[in-house]
Amino acid sequence: MTRLSAEMLAADPVEPITSAGHAQLGIAVLAGIAVIVLLITRFKLHAFLALTIGSLALGAFAGAPLDKAIASFTAGLGSTVAGVGVLIALGAILGKMLADSGGADQVVDTVLARAGGRSMPWVMVLIASVIGLPLFFEVGVVLLIPVVLMVAKRGNYSLMRIGIPALAGLSVMHGLVPPHPGPLVAIDAVGANLGVTLALGVLVAIPTVIVAGPLFARFAARWVDVPAPERMIPQRASEDLEKRPGFGATLATILLPVVLMLAKALVDIVIDDPENTVQRVFDVIGSPLIALLAAVLVGIFTLARPAGFSKERVSGMVEKGLAPIAGILLIVGAGGGFKQTLIDSGVGRMVLDVSEDWSIPALLLAWLIAVAIRLATGSATVATVSAAGLVAPLAADMSTTHAALLVLAIGAGSLFFSHVNDAGFWLVKEYFGLDVGQTIKTWSLMETIISVVAGAVVLLLSLVI
Repeated sequence: MTRLSAEMLAADPVEPITSAGHAQLGIAVLAGIAVIVLLITRFKLHAFLALTIGSLALGAFAGAPLDKAIASFTAGLGSTVAGVGVLIALGAILGKMLADSGGADQVVDTVLARAGGRSMPWVMVLIASVIGLPLFFEVGVVLLIPVVLMVAKRGNYSLMRIGIPALAGLSVMHGLVPPHPGPLVAIDAVGANLGVTLALGVLVAIPTVIVAGPLFARFAARWVDVPAPERMIPQRASEDLEKRPGFGATLATILLPVVLMLAKALVDIVIDDPENTVQRVFDVIGSPLIALLAAVLVGIFTLARPAGFSKERVSGMVEKGLAPIAGILLIVGAGGGFKQTLIDSGVGRMVLDVSEDWSIPALLLAWLIAVAIRLATGSATVATVSAAGLVAPLAADMSTTHAALLVLAIGAGSLFFSHVNDAGFWLVKEYFGLDVGQTIKTWSLMETIISVVAGAVVLLLSLVI
Protein backbone atom coordinates (compact mmCIF):
# COMPACT_ATOMS: atom_id res chain seq x y z
CA MET A 1 0.00 0.00 0.00
CA THR A 2 1.21 3.49 -0.62
CA ARG A 3 2.00 5.04 2.71
CA LEU A 4 -0.62 7.68 2.12
CA SER A 5 -4.24 6.46 2.14
CA ALA A 6 -5.67 4.72 5.16
CA GLU A 7 -2.66 5.71 7.26
CA MET A 8 -3.24 9.41 6.61
CA LEU A 9 -6.92 9.16 7.32
CA ALA A 10 -6.17 7.45 10.62
CA ALA A 11 -3.20 9.63 11.57
CA ASP A 12 -5.30 11.78 13.90
CA PRO A 13 -8.38 9.82 14.93
CA VAL A 14 -11.38 11.78 16.09
CA GLU A 15 -11.89 9.54 19.08
CA PRO A 16 -9.11 7.15 20.21
CA ILE A 17 -10.20 3.66 21.21
CA THR A 18 -8.85 4.30 24.71
CA SER A 19 -8.69 7.27 27.08
CA ALA A 20 -5.49 6.05 28.72
CA GLY A 21 -2.95 8.60 29.94
CA HIS A 22 0.44 9.15 28.38
CA ALA A 23 2.26 6.92 30.85
CA GLN A 24 -0.12 4.02 30.33
CA LEU A 25 0.05 4.40 26.53
CA GLY A 26 3.83 4.43 26.64
CA ILE A 27 3.88 1.24 28.71
CA ALA A 28 1.31 -0.35 26.38
CA VAL A 29 3.45 0.38 23.30
CA LEU A 30 6.57 -1.12 24.90
CA ALA A 31 4.60 -4.14 26.13
CA GLY A 32 2.99 -4.79 22.74
CA ILE A 33 6.32 -4.64 20.91
CA ALA A 34 7.95 -6.82 23.58
CA VAL A 35 5.25 -9.48 23.18
CA ILE A 36 5.81 -9.62 19.42
CA VAL A 37 9.60 -9.84 19.67
CA LEU A 38 9.41 -12.47 22.44
CA LEU A 39 6.92 -14.69 20.60
CA ILE A 40 8.99 -14.63 17.41
CA THR A 41 12.48 -14.95 18.88
CA ARG A 42 11.89 -17.09 21.97
CA PHE A 43 8.90 -19.22 21.06
CA LYS A 44 9.50 -19.26 17.29
CA LEU A 45 5.87 -18.38 16.62
CA HIS A 46 4.98 -17.39 13.06
CA ALA A 47 5.16 -13.62 12.60
CA PHE A 48 1.52 -13.40 11.54
CA LEU A 49 0.33 -14.97 14.80
CA ALA A 50 2.82 -12.95 16.88
CA LEU A 51 1.67 -9.66 15.36
CA THR A 52 -1.97 -10.57 15.90
CA ILE A 53 -1.40 -11.46 19.57
CA GLY A 54 0.83 -8.41 20.09
CA SER A 55 -1.86 -6.10 18.74
CA LEU A 56 -4.44 -7.49 21.13
CA ALA A 57 -1.94 -7.25 23.99
CA LEU A 58 -1.32 -3.59 23.14
CA GLY A 59 -5.03 -2.86 23.31
CA ALA A 60 -5.37 -4.70 26.61
CA PHE A 61 -2.42 -2.88 28.22
CA ALA A 62 -3.78 0.44 26.96
CA GLY A 63 -7.13 -0.29 28.57
CA ALA A 64 -9.08 -0.39 25.30
CA PRO A 65 -12.22 -2.54 24.98
CA LEU A 66 -11.29 -5.78 23.27
CA ASP A 67 -13.88 -5.36 20.52
CA LYS A 68 -12.44 -1.96 19.57
CA ALA A 69 -8.88 -3.30 19.58
CA ILE A 70 -9.97 -6.13 17.30
CA ALA A 71 -11.76 -3.67 15.00
CA SER A 72 -8.62 -1.50 14.74
CA PHE A 73 -6.42 -4.52 13.99
CA THR A 74 -8.72 -5.94 11.33
CA ALA A 75 -9.20 -2.52 9.72
CA GLY A 76 -5.43 -2.04 9.51
CA LEU A 77 -4.90 -5.54 8.19
CA GLY A 78 -7.60 -5.10 5.58
CA SER A 79 -6.41 -1.73 4.33
CA THR A 80 -2.79 -2.92 4.15
CA VAL A 81 -3.61 -6.08 2.23
CA ALA A 82 -5.95 -4.15 -0.05
CA GLY A 83 -3.06 -1.91 -1.08
CA VAL A 84 0.21 -3.77 -0.59
CA GLY A 85 -1.39 -7.15 -1.23
CA VAL A 86 -2.61 -6.30 -4.72
CA LEU A 87 0.74 -4.76 -5.64
CA ILE A 88 2.67 -7.76 -4.33
CA ALA A 89 0.37 -10.11 -6.25
CA LEU A 90 0.76 -8.25 -9.53
CA GLY A 91 4.50 -7.98 -8.99
CA ALA A 92 4.70 -11.72 -8.30
CA ILE A 93 2.85 -12.49 -11.53
CA LEU A 94 5.12 -10.19 -13.51
CA GLY A 95 8.18 -11.70 -11.84
CA LYS A 96 7.05 -15.25 -12.63
CA MET A 97 6.42 -14.25 -16.22
CA LEU A 98 9.86 -12.66 -16.48
CA ALA A 99 11.48 -15.77 -15.05
CA ASP A 100 9.67 -18.49 -16.97
CA SER A 101 9.92 -16.72 -20.32
CA GLY A 102 13.64 -16.16 -19.96
CA GLY A 103 13.21 -12.38 -19.90
CA ALA A 104 14.67 -12.08 -16.41
CA ASP A 105 17.63 -14.20 -17.50
CA GLN A 106 18.19 -11.83 -20.37
CA VAL A 107 18.25 -8.81 -18.04
CA VAL A 108 20.50 -10.45 -15.46
CA ASP A 109 22.92 -11.80 -18.06
CA THR A 110 23.18 -8.38 -19.69
CA VAL A 111 23.77 -6.62 -16.36
CA LEU A 112 26.38 -9.17 -15.29
CA ALA A 113 28.15 -8.87 -18.64
CA ARG A 114 28.42 -5.09 -18.45
CA ALA A 115 28.99 -4.53 -14.73
CA GLY A 116 30.68 -6.65 -12.14
CA GLY A 117 32.96 -6.83 -9.16
CA ARG A 118 33.19 -3.69 -7.09
CA SER A 119 30.96 -1.68 -9.40
CA MET A 120 27.85 -3.84 -8.84
CA PRO A 121 26.70 -2.17 -5.55
CA TRP A 122 27.01 1.24 -7.24
CA VAL A 123 25.09 0.02 -10.26
CA MET A 124 22.32 -1.28 -8.00
CA VAL A 125 22.03 1.95 -6.01
CA LEU A 126 21.89 3.98 -9.21
CA ILE A 127 19.20 1.77 -10.73
CA ALA A 128 17.18 1.79 -7.49
CA SER A 129 17.42 5.57 -7.13
CA VAL A 130 16.27 6.18 -10.70
CA ILE A 131 13.44 3.65 -10.46
CA GLY A 132 12.55 4.85 -6.96
CA LEU A 133 12.09 8.46 -8.07
CA PRO A 134 8.54 8.01 -9.38
CA LEU A 135 7.65 4.81 -7.49
CA PHE A 136 6.08 4.23 -4.12
CA PHE A 137 8.49 2.31 -1.89
CA GLU A 138 6.53 -0.94 -1.85
CA VAL A 139 6.16 -0.93 -5.65
CA GLY A 140 9.90 -0.43 -6.04
CA VAL A 141 10.59 -3.35 -3.71
CA VAL A 142 8.22 -5.60 -5.65
CA LEU A 143 9.85 -4.72 -8.97
CA LEU A 144 13.51 -4.55 -7.97
CA ILE A 145 14.17 -7.14 -5.26
CA PRO A 146 13.59 -10.22 -7.44
CA VAL A 147 16.27 -8.88 -9.79
CA VAL A 148 18.58 -8.29 -6.81
CA LEU A 149 18.08 -11.89 -5.67
CA MET A 150 18.83 -13.29 -9.11
CA VAL A 151 21.95 -11.14 -9.57
CA ALA A 152 23.20 -12.15 -6.11
CA LYS A 153 22.77 -15.86 -6.82
CA ARG A 154 23.98 -16.05 -10.38
CA GLY A 155 26.83 -13.58 -9.95
CA ASN A 156 27.86 -15.11 -6.61
CA TYR A 157 27.58 -11.77 -4.81
CA SER A 158 26.85 -11.23 -1.13
CA LEU A 159 23.09 -10.63 -0.86
CA MET A 160 23.54 -7.72 1.55
CA ARG A 161 26.33 -6.22 -0.56
CA ILE A 162 23.97 -5.45 -3.41
CA GLY A 163 20.61 -5.66 -1.62
CA ILE A 164 21.30 -2.84 0.85
CA PRO A 165 22.23 -0.33 -1.91
CA ALA A 166 19.01 -1.15 -3.74
CA LEU A 167 16.89 -0.69 -0.60
CA ALA A 168 18.73 2.53 0.27
CA GLY A 169 18.04 4.02 -3.14
CA LEU A 170 14.34 3.24 -2.87
CA SER A 171 13.99 4.45 0.72
CA VAL A 172 15.84 7.74 0.25
CA MET A 173 13.68 8.65 -2.73
CA HIS A 174 10.53 7.76 -0.77
CA GLY A 175 11.34 9.94 2.22
CA LEU A 176 13.05 12.97 0.68
CA VAL A 177 12.14 13.58 -2.93
CA PRO A 178 8.82 14.74 -4.42
CA PRO A 179 6.58 13.54 -6.05
CA HIS A 180 6.41 10.93 -3.28
CA PRO A 181 3.33 11.44 -1.09
CA GLY A 182 5.11 12.18 2.20
CA PRO A 183 7.22 15.09 0.89
CA LEU A 184 4.27 16.47 -1.09
CA VAL A 185 2.04 16.53 2.00
CA ALA A 186 4.78 18.22 4.04
CA ILE A 187 5.37 20.78 1.26
CA ASP A 188 1.69 21.66 1.30
CA ALA A 189 1.54 21.81 5.10
CA VAL A 190 4.46 24.22 5.56
CA GLY A 191 3.90 26.16 2.32
CA ALA A 192 7.28 25.24 0.83
CA ASN A 193 8.23 25.64 -2.83
CA LEU A 194 8.01 22.35 -4.73
CA GLY A 195 10.85 23.07 -7.15
CA VAL A 196 13.26 24.23 -4.44
CA THR A 197 12.37 21.24 -2.26
CA LEU A 198 12.91 18.86 -5.17
CA ALA A 199 16.32 20.35 -5.95
CA LEU A 200 17.45 20.34 -2.32
CA GLY A 201 15.98 16.87 -1.85
CA VAL A 202 18.18 15.48 -4.62
CA LEU A 203 21.16 17.34 -3.14
CA VAL A 204 20.55 15.77 0.29
CA ALA A 205 19.76 12.36 -1.23
CA ILE A 206 23.11 11.95 -3.04
CA PRO A 207 25.46 11.78 -0.01
CA THR A 208 22.79 10.01 2.04
CA VAL A 209 22.31 7.16 -0.42
CA ILE A 210 26.07 6.74 -0.87
CA VAL A 211 26.69 6.38 2.87
CA ALA A 212 23.63 4.22 3.62
CA GLY A 213 23.95 2.20 0.41
CA PRO A 214 27.29 0.98 -0.98
CA LEU A 215 29.38 2.10 2.02
CA PHE A 216 27.18 0.61 4.76
CA ALA A 217 26.63 -2.51 2.65
CA ARG A 218 30.27 -3.49 3.21
CA PHE A 219 29.64 -3.81 6.94
CA ALA A 220 26.15 -5.30 6.59
CA ALA A 221 27.55 -8.07 4.38
CA ARG A 222 30.01 -9.02 7.16
CA TRP A 223 27.38 -8.99 9.91
CA VAL A 224 24.72 -10.89 7.98
CA ASP A 225 26.04 -13.36 5.45
CA VAL A 226 23.00 -15.14 4.06
CA PRO A 227 22.33 -16.63 0.63
CA ALA A 228 19.47 -15.43 -1.53
CA PRO A 229 16.39 -17.44 -0.43
CA GLU A 230 15.63 -20.10 -3.04
CA ARG A 231 11.87 -19.82 -2.55
CA MET A 232 11.92 -16.13 -3.54
CA ILE A 233 14.24 -16.49 -6.55
CA PRO A 234 12.51 -16.98 -9.89
CA GLN A 235 14.07 -20.11 -11.35
CA ARG A 236 16.17 -19.81 -14.48
CA ALA A 237 14.15 -20.47 -17.62
CA SER A 238 14.27 -24.01 -18.90
CA GLU A 239 17.30 -24.70 -21.05
CA ASP A 240 15.08 -26.24 -23.71
CA LEU A 241 13.43 -22.92 -24.53
CA GLU A 242 13.99 -22.32 -28.21
CA LYS A 243 14.04 -18.56 -27.74
CA ARG A 244 13.53 -15.91 -25.11
CA PRO A 245 12.42 -12.26 -25.23
CA GLY A 246 14.90 -9.64 -26.31
CA PHE A 247 16.59 -7.31 -23.83
CA GLY A 248 14.77 -4.26 -25.21
CA ALA A 249 11.31 -5.79 -24.97
CA THR A 250 12.01 -7.11 -21.47
CA LEU A 251 13.35 -3.78 -20.23
CA ALA A 252 10.42 -1.92 -21.75
CA THR A 253 7.98 -4.21 -19.94
CA ILE A 254 9.75 -3.74 -16.61
CA LEU A 255 9.91 0.04 -17.04
CA LEU A 256 6.32 0.43 -18.25
CA PRO A 257 4.84 0.97 -14.76
CA VAL A 258 7.73 3.31 -13.93
CA VAL A 259 7.04 5.42 -17.02
CA LEU A 260 3.28 5.50 -16.40
CA MET A 261 3.67 6.60 -12.77
CA LEU A 262 6.35 9.15 -13.65
CA ALA A 263 4.08 10.56 -16.36
CA LYS A 264 1.27 10.90 -13.81
CA ALA A 265 3.59 12.76 -11.41
CA LEU A 266 4.76 15.16 -14.12
CA VAL A 267 1.22 15.85 -15.33
CA ASP A 268 0.09 16.50 -11.74
CA ILE A 269 2.91 19.03 -11.30
CA VAL A 270 2.49 20.77 -14.67
CA ILE A 271 -1.31 20.94 -14.87
CA ASP A 272 -2.29 20.90 -11.16
CA ASP A 273 -6.02 20.93 -11.92
CA PRO A 274 -8.01 17.92 -10.63
CA GLU A 275 -10.85 18.75 -13.04
CA ASN A 276 -8.60 18.74 -16.11
CA THR A 277 -9.38 15.78 -18.40
CA VAL A 278 -5.75 15.04 -19.21
CA GLN A 279 -4.79 15.00 -15.52
CA ARG A 280 -7.72 12.74 -14.67
CA VAL A 281 -6.67 10.28 -17.37
CA PHE A 282 -3.10 10.17 -16.11
CA ASP A 283 -4.31 9.86 -12.51
CA VAL A 284 -5.91 6.58 -13.58
CA ILE A 285 -3.25 5.07 -15.84
CA GLY A 286 -0.46 6.24 -13.53
CA SER A 287 -1.89 4.72 -10.35
CA PRO A 288 0.28 1.84 -9.02
CA LEU A 289 -2.53 -0.69 -9.49
CA ILE A 290 -3.24 0.16 -13.13
CA ALA A 291 0.44 0.64 -13.99
CA LEU A 292 1.41 -2.81 -12.68
CA LEU A 293 -1.68 -4.41 -14.18
CA ALA A 294 -0.78 -2.90 -17.55
CA ALA A 295 2.74 -4.30 -17.26
CA VAL A 296 1.35 -7.78 -16.58
CA LEU A 297 -0.99 -7.62 -19.58
CA VAL A 298 1.70 -6.23 -21.86
CA GLY A 299 4.08 -8.92 -20.57
CA ILE A 300 1.81 -11.60 -22.00
CA PHE A 301 2.59 -10.29 -25.49
CA THR A 302 6.21 -9.15 -24.98
CA LEU A 303 7.42 -11.99 -22.77
CA ALA A 304 5.17 -15.06 -22.80
CA ARG A 305 4.21 -15.11 -26.48
CA PRO A 306 7.80 -14.60 -27.79
CA ALA A 307 8.87 -17.53 -25.60
CA GLY A 308 6.23 -19.68 -27.31
CA PHE A 309 3.89 -20.08 -24.33
CA SER A 310 0.30 -21.23 -24.91
CA LYS A 311 -2.71 -19.62 -23.21
CA GLU A 312 -2.93 -22.57 -20.85
CA ARG A 313 0.70 -22.23 -19.81
CA VAL A 314 0.29 -18.50 -19.20
CA SER A 315 -2.71 -19.22 -16.94
CA GLY A 316 -0.78 -21.87 -15.00
CA MET A 317 2.18 -19.52 -14.70
CA VAL A 318 0.01 -16.86 -13.07
CA GLU A 319 -1.33 -19.38 -10.56
CA LYS A 320 2.16 -20.62 -9.67
CA GLY A 321 3.39 -17.06 -9.29
CA LEU A 322 0.79 -16.31 -6.61
CA ALA A 323 1.43 -19.37 -4.42
CA PRO A 324 4.73 -18.33 -2.72
CA ILE A 325 3.46 -14.94 -1.55
CA ALA A 326 0.61 -16.10 0.73
CA GLY A 327 2.76 -15.95 3.87
CA ILE A 328 4.16 -12.55 2.96
CA LEU A 329 0.67 -11.11 2.46
CA LEU A 330 -0.48 -12.28 5.89
CA ILE A 331 2.64 -11.01 7.67
CA VAL A 332 2.60 -7.61 5.97
CA GLY A 333 -1.14 -7.32 6.62
CA ALA A 334 -0.73 -8.16 10.31
CA GLY A 335 2.03 -5.55 10.53
CA GLY A 336 -0.45 -3.01 9.18
CA GLY A 337 -3.01 -4.17 11.75
CA PHE A 338 -0.57 -3.65 14.61
CA LYS A 339 0.29 -0.19 13.31
CA GLN A 340 -3.40 0.75 13.07
CA THR A 341 -3.96 -0.38 16.65
CA LEU A 342 -1.13 1.91 17.72
CA ILE A 343 -2.55 4.85 15.81
CA ASP A 344 -6.12 4.36 17.02
CA SER A 345 -4.87 4.10 20.60
CA GLY A 346 -3.77 7.72 20.35
CA VAL A 347 -0.03 7.09 20.41
CA GLY A 348 0.74 9.65 17.70
CA ARG A 349 -1.19 12.35 19.56
CA MET A 350 0.56 11.40 22.79
CA VAL A 351 3.98 11.95 21.21
CA LEU A 352 2.89 15.33 19.82
CA ASP A 353 1.55 16.44 23.19
CA VAL A 354 4.72 15.47 25.01
CA SER A 355 6.97 17.23 22.49
CA GLU A 356 5.08 20.54 22.30
CA ASP A 357 7.14 22.28 24.97
CA TRP A 358 10.57 21.32 23.64
CA SER A 359 12.80 24.40 23.18
CA ILE A 360 15.14 23.51 20.29
CA PRO A 361 15.84 24.74 16.70
CA ALA A 362 12.94 24.25 14.32
CA LEU A 363 14.74 21.85 11.95
CA LEU A 364 15.96 19.64 14.78
CA LEU A 365 12.54 19.77 16.45
CA ALA A 366 10.87 18.66 13.22
CA TRP A 367 13.34 15.77 12.85
CA LEU A 368 12.90 14.62 16.46
CA ILE A 369 9.10 14.74 16.34
CA ALA A 370 9.06 12.73 13.11
CA VAL A 371 11.47 10.23 14.68
CA ALA A 372 9.29 9.80 17.77
CA ILE A 373 6.10 9.25 15.77
CA ARG A 374 7.87 6.90 13.37
CA LEU A 375 9.13 4.79 16.27
CA ALA A 376 5.70 4.72 17.91
CA THR A 377 3.51 4.06 14.85
CA GLY A 378 5.87 2.51 12.30
CA SER A 379 4.46 4.73 9.56
CA ALA A 380 6.68 7.14 7.64
CA THR A 381 3.67 8.96 6.23
CA VAL A 382 1.90 9.35 9.58
CA ALA A 383 5.16 10.69 11.01
CA THR A 384 5.52 13.13 8.11
CA VAL A 385 1.93 14.37 8.22
CA SER A 386 1.82 14.75 12.02
CA ALA A 387 5.22 16.44 12.32
CA ALA A 388 4.49 18.79 9.41
CA GLY A 389 1.20 19.83 10.98
CA LEU A 390 2.88 20.57 14.29
CA VAL A 391 5.84 22.61 13.00
CA ALA A 392 4.04 24.33 10.10
CA PRO A 393 3.59 27.62 12.03
CA LEU A 394 7.38 27.82 12.39
CA ALA A 395 7.75 28.12 8.60
CA ALA A 396 5.90 31.45 8.49
CA ASP A 397 9.06 33.50 9.03
CA MET A 398 11.43 31.19 7.14
CA SER A 399 13.08 31.84 3.78
CA THR A 400 12.11 29.72 0.78
CA THR A 401 15.18 27.50 1.15
CA HIS A 402 14.72 27.00 4.90
CA ALA A 403 11.06 26.09 4.45
CA ALA A 404 12.20 23.44 1.96
CA LEU A 405 14.82 22.23 4.44
CA LEU A 406 12.10 21.96 7.08
CA VAL A 407 10.23 19.55 4.78
CA LEU A 408 13.42 17.51 4.29
CA ALA A 409 14.12 17.41 8.03
CA ILE A 410 10.66 15.95 8.56
CA GLY A 411 11.19 13.43 5.76
CA ALA A 412 14.55 12.38 7.19
CA GLY A 413 13.09 11.83 10.66
CA SER A 414 10.20 9.80 9.27
CA LEU A 415 12.63 7.08 8.09
CA PHE A 416 14.31 6.47 11.45
CA PHE A 417 14.74 2.85 12.64
CA SER A 418 12.04 0.79 10.97
CA HIS A 419 11.15 -2.10 13.30
CA VAL A 420 8.40 -4.64 14.00
CA ASN A 421 5.50 -2.19 13.73
CA ASP A 422 6.40 -1.22 10.15
CA ALA A 423 4.96 -3.28 7.31
CA GLY A 424 8.12 -2.51 5.31
CA PHE A 425 10.19 -4.30 7.96
CA TRP A 426 8.30 -7.55 7.35
CA LEU A 427 8.32 -7.07 3.59
CA VAL A 428 12.13 -6.83 3.52
CA LYS A 429 12.52 -9.64 6.07
CA GLU A 430 10.51 -12.10 3.99
CA TYR A 431 11.93 -11.15 0.60
CA PHE A 432 15.52 -11.58 1.83
CA GLY A 433 14.79 -14.62 4.00
CA LEU A 434 16.14 -13.02 7.19
CA ASP A 435 15.21 -13.51 10.83
CA VAL A 436 14.16 -10.59 13.02
CA GLY A 437 17.65 -9.97 14.42
CA GLN A 438 19.25 -9.99 10.98
CA THR A 439 16.62 -7.61 9.64
CA ILE A 440 17.33 -5.16 12.47
CA LYS A 441 21.10 -5.34 11.86
CA THR A 442 20.67 -4.61 8.16
CA TRP A 443 17.39 -2.95 7.14
CA SER A 444 16.62 -1.17 10.44
CA LEU A 445 20.17 0.12 10.81
CA MET A 446 20.25 1.23 7.18
CA GLU A 447 17.05 3.23 7.71
CA THR A 448 18.59 4.83 10.80
CA ILE A 449 21.72 5.79 8.86
CA ILE A 450 19.57 7.36 6.15
CA SER A 451 17.67 9.36 8.76
CA VAL A 452 20.74 10.56 10.65
CA VAL A 453 22.88 11.38 7.59
CA ALA A 454 20.03 13.17 5.81
CA GLY A 455 19.19 15.11 8.98
CA ALA A 456 22.82 16.12 9.43
CA VAL A 457 23.12 17.26 5.80
CA VAL A 458 19.93 19.31 6.17
CA LEU A 459 21.31 21.03 9.29
CA LEU A 460 24.62 21.74 7.54
CA LEU A 461 22.83 23.21 4.52
CA SER A 462 20.80 25.45 6.82
CA LEU A 463 24.07 27.06 7.96
CA VAL A 464 25.23 27.97 4.45
CA ILE A 465 22.08 28.80 2.48
